[in-house]
Amino acid sequence: MSILEIDKSVSAFDKLEDGDIVDRRTPSLRPKDAATLILIRRDGPKPRVLVGKRSTRHAFMPEKYVFPGGRVDTEDGRAPAISELSPAVEAKLAFKTRRKPRAFGLTAIRETFEETGLLIGRPLDQDAKVPANWAPFLDQNALPCLTHLQFIGRAITPPYRPRRFDARFFMAEAEDALIDERAASAGAELVDVRWIDLEDTQDIDLPMVTRSMLTEVSRRLAAPKDTPDPLFLRYSPKGQIIERI
Repeated sequence: MSILEIDKSVSAFDKLEDGDIVDRRTPSLRPKDAATLILIRRDGPKPRVLVGKRSTRHAFMPEKYVFPGGRVDTEDGRAPAISELSPAVEAKLAFKTRRKPRAFGLTAIRETFEETGLLIGRPLDQDAKVPANWAPFLDQNALPCLTHLQFIGRAITPPYRPRRFDARFFMAEAEDALIDERAASAGAELVDVRWIDLEDTQDIDLPMVTRSMLTEVSRRLAAPKDTPDPLFLRYSPKGQIIERI
C-alpha cells in the first residue's frame, strides 16, 4: 500500500455547504463496515450506472443520489454463493479487517436486491439453506454470484458525523452479473432509482466520495487492461489521506 498524498485543501468528503453535518459535542462514532455496488450497463451508446435518491428520513446524506449499499450484517459472511470472489479481490479486501472478505461482496449484492429488486446471481438448481436476512433473495429461486465483482475502493467517513461507515465499493458489469432483465424498482431506502449516463452523473447531487469512486470507474472502463489498485480514502488530523491498497 502506498500513500499518494495528504491534502489539506481538497476533500473527497462532503463539507458543510454540501449538507455535511459535523457535531464535536459527543465522542466520534466507530465506523461500521458497509459495502456498495456500482452497476454498469454498456448495452447502449454510452455507459450507464444505476443510482437512487436517498429519502428525506435518512440522518446520513438525505436526498443525495447514491449507489445501492448498506451496512454489513453478521450473517452476510455465512450466506452461500454459487461463485466466490477472485483471489486478487479477496486479498485486497482482507487489508486491515478481521471480517471475511466475501462478507463485503455479499452485502453489496444483498443491499442491491433489497433497494432496487435486481439480482446479482444465478438460478438455484438445488435446495439451499441461507441466513434469515437472505431468505427474500432465496425466495427468488436464486443464489448470489461473487465472481463478477471488482473491488475499486474503500472510504472511511470522517469523525464527528452522525453516521460513520468503513465502506467498500465494488463495480460490476450488469450484462454479466444480473440474473435477468427485470427493471430496477424503488423501495423504502431509495427513491428515483434509474440508469443514468456515466457522464451525466456530474449533474446530479452526489456525495463527494461517490464522485471519487466514479472517477475510478471511468478509469477502469477506459483502460480495462491497466487496472489500478483500489483507492483508499480516509481522514486524519493532518488532512485527507489518499492511498492505494
